[in-house]
Amino acid sequence: MLQEFKKFAMRGNVVDMAVGIIIGAAFGKIVSSIVSDILMPPIGLLLGSVNFSSLFITLKGGPFTSLTAAQAAGAPTINYGLFINTVIDFVIVAFVIFFLIKAMNKMKKPEEVAALTTKTCPECLSAIPIKATRCAHCAIVVAKA
Repeated sequence: MLQEFKKFAMRGNVVDMAVGIIIGAAFGKIVSSIVSDILMPPIGLLLGSVNFSSLFITLKGGPFTSLTAAQAAGAPTINYGLFINTVIDFVIVAFVIFFLIKAMNKMKKPEEVAALTTKTCPECLSAIPIKATRCAHCAIVVAKA
């Protein structure tokens, strides 16, 4: 069983997937920082000095001045500002991944089309060699390709 696991774990696609997951997690942290530290402050300023990470609704308990105060008091909250940040994170990650895949597809060499080795008989629609002048199935004379 150990040998099977080693064989499975050392296959190229498993190692590639693991590297992709690690890089993806690090990339997610970078994007989260860009959203919360660079993008959201100017957007909040444009919308009247709103700090999205502190937008919340208290479901039970008294009015709280901040999300941290509500959480410290143990009050249940709906943190819609954090949700907005997370949605923006997702959109940016999806957008970047879309462009990365698009760029990778452009760099990929187009597959060569194999030369035709057969043609279709116009009478019986069977496949015959490209150089044949007569169909082996129905004996009709066919034009050269």
